[in-house]
Amino acid sequence: MESGPAVFAGAAFALFGAALLLWTGTRVLHRAPVAHGVSPVASATLATVFGVLFLVLGVWCFTRI
Repeated sequence: MESGPAVFAGAAFALFGAALLLWTGTRVLHRAPVAHGVSPVASATLATVFGVLFLVLGVWCFTRI
């Protein structure tokens, strides 16, 4: 019964992290800005860091099951 929230949170974090990494990679590959009005290197780096962070958090939630 207590594993339900862990599965939901893990899936949400993992999907968001993977989608953020995919979106950031696509934007960088096409040389499009990741965030308007911000340094391209800083925005790509920050988005990548948060994508990996959310993906790791999702995996951590799955280990709590």
